Amino acid sequence: MAELEAGTTSGSQRPRPLSPHLGVYKMMLSFVMSGFHRVTGMVLYFGIVLLAWWLIAAASGPNAYANFEWFMGSLIGRLVLFGYTWGLLHHTLGGIRHLIWDNIHGFEPAEREMLALATIVGSISLTVIVWVVGYLAMGGPR
Repeated sequence: MAELEAGTTSGSQRPRPLSPHLGVYKMMLSFVMSGFHRVTGMVLYFGIVLLAWWLIAAASGPNAYANFEWFMGSLIGRLVLFGYTWGLLHHTLGGIRHLIWDNIHGFEPAEREMLALATIVGSISLTVIVWVVGYLAMGGPR
């Protein structure tokens, strides 16, 4: 009698199970927020370049710092800084969400969605608050 191949029964092939993929799952807010958490982690990684540029410019003298200050004062610089602020706050709140999950809370579907919504609303709200307070501390936009 010939040996049967793995995955076959009496010479007939059984259908192989298919792994679930994005077409199977319903798009949920907690799924989207998980992706944003990963993306903001990468944004923070590359945003360290801004911090390094700021420190190097401050150590290099007034001309280098003036160049940095000019870029950060431009519309593109402010948009980059605003995005970095949002990314930092979103990633922080996402980390708090994961900390809640690590403590075995928030796993019910309604709780997961509520935590995801709190992450996005909280990060946007906190970003606006930080920028408003920053502008008020500077005496208004320059």
